[in-house]
Amino acid sequence: MTGTTMAKKTAPAETTKITPDDLREKLQAFQGDIQGKVEDQKTSIATVVGGAGMVLMIIMFLLGKRSGKKKSAIVEIRRV
Repeated sequence: MTGTTMAKKTAPAETTKITPDDLREKLQAFQGDIQGKVEDQKTSIATVVGGAGMVLMIIMFLLGKRSGKKKSAIVEIRRV
């Protein structure tokens, strides 16, 4: 014989019906886990976003200050 093998047939597993209550319980447990993780990270996320906002404001201030110097006009006032 050559090396041909066939899959063995297995007995079907016992089927249980999934009720809407089962689904609801699993989804609530999953949602609770996710919300718990977000609550734990909320302060660190707020700190990072606040720091990034401050850096962005400083960069915009410096860029605006630089472009203001480039385009400033020299005005002479003479009395006649």
